[in-house]
Amino acid sequence: MSRTATQDWVNQLTIMQQSVLIGSVRGPDGISKYHPVKYLLRWYRRCVLVSALDGIVLTTPYAFGGGGFTGTSYGPTTLEHDWRDQMNGLVGQYLQSVDELPHHFQLHFMHAAEIVGYKHPDQLIREWWHQVYVRLVHDLHLWPETEEQMDARLGDEISGWAARADEATSS
Repeated sequence: MSRTATQDWVNQLTIMQQSVLIGSVRGPDGISKYHPVKYLLRWYRRCVLVSALDGIVLTTPYAFGGGGFTGTSYGPTTLEHDWRDQMNGLVGQYLQSVDELPHHFQLHFMHAAEIVGYKHPDQLIREWWHQVYVRLVHDLHLWPETEEQMDARLGDEISGWAARADEATSS
């Protein structure tokens, strides 16, 4: 039996999309332990990784488990409830403090949210991350990509990626 740290749905994506998701798992350096980004990243990790300590996929931001890396974003609790309002408030706190974060991290995280928002197999999780992606894009005064545009840009073909790159940063 082959074991992998990423969830099955992640393994079905293009390698470029998987790379974006993996690149955002770690988070930014030099940020306080209790910064909103830390709690938002815990939920993000639960959506793309298998919890190493539990050996399972954690499907809510509040259920016990996960240790520190894939731990709860609030709670923890065994009481099932709609977590979206609590997490939407956390996204608001994140956006209010985004200037404290490296811009490079913010862009990677925005693109990771985009992928989860288009590709996650659970509709509730997918729709929640899509609205997070839209909030992050709008905070930058930009327009969101469509899923088709994202798939072309991150489709493991150099032509798709190069079509959206600037000549100054193309290698």
